[in-house]
Amino acid sequence: MRTRNFAGTEVGAVGLGCMGMSWGYSAADRDDDASVALVREAVELGVTFLDTAEAYGFGHNESLLGRALTGLRDRVTLCTKTGLDVDRTTRKLSRNARPERIREAAEGSLRRLGTDVIDLYYLHRVDPAVPLAESWGAMAELVAQGKVRHLGLSEVTVAQAAEVHAAHPVAAIQSELSLWTRDPLGAPGGIAGGLVGQDPGAQGPGDVVGWCAANGAAFVPFSPLGRGFLTGTVTAADFEDTDIRARNPRFQEEALRQNLRIVEVVEQVARRHGATPAQVAIAWTLAQGDHVIPIPGTKKSRYLNENAGAADLVLTAADLAELDALPAPVGTRY
Repeated sequence: MRTRNFAGTEVGAVGLGCMGMSWGYSAADRDDDASVALVREAVELGVTFLDTAEAYGFGHNESLLGRALTGLRDRVTLCTKTGLDVDRTTRKLSRNARPERIREAAEGSLRRLGTDVIDLYYLHRVDPAVPLAESWGAMAELVAQGKVRHLGLSEVTVAQAAEVHAAHPVAAIQSELSLWTRDPLGAPGGIAGGLVGQDPGAQGPGDVVGWCAANGAAFVPFSPLGRGFLTGTVTAADFEDTDIRARNPRFQEEALRQNLRIVEVVEQVARRHGATPAQVAIAWTLAQGDHVIPIPGTKKSRYLNENAGAADLVLTAADLAELDALPAPVGTRY
């Protein structure tokens, strides 16, 4: 696989988001043994930028990844996150980026991941109840203690990134970016924070992708496949209750029907290259800059191999122009 540079380390150009192995999507097809095997297969394919978080399955996802990386730890860049609490009864997320909570969370993540150091530690979401400088300061302490190598942010604005970068380098920013979610490119109408406690009318984040390029940080798109929609395999609004798409505005019946026009164009581009829609969607994110490392998620070997193959797909200027002209989706992100 082609590689990209993250903080001086060569990593696979396409990474792996591990959330769905424990959290967020269909509970019926979760299989820990199969997920462990898939992570190990990913490493052999050169998919070495691996993403998890404390919040995914109440720590289950970190434990799963730790188990999968037995004997492979030194071959991967291991990324996890702090700053979100999950209510075990309601499964609702809330922001918690108090310094003492960050310190406690880091110890738990290290233990579950079975490692002495986290390569990239993200603030999962900015907590409006805690000054960002205080949260970032606690994370920087973890770097000084040798428990974390690099720090990152998730779903932030350019202003927030610049604020903390002046105190300790931002190595990466992770945000949703795909053919139907372009907020981090400075597209109008974006939602800066998303997910928890965000005003739907909030100003967009600005050109975060460009800020990363200018400041030596990686940009890490999550959900580059639009939560599966851009693969062309989701054609009906029929999801389990445990699936986050069951309540997602873009996946409601009428919105989904109208959004299929986006997939039709992606499929046209894919046919021209003898590729799949998923590969085109991932290749589009890669085309946004050499510092971009997308992390599509999957639980199946054939999709893992398909996604990894996107690293070798080079879209033409005409392809990119056609994809850039796609209509905005119907429905908000959350």
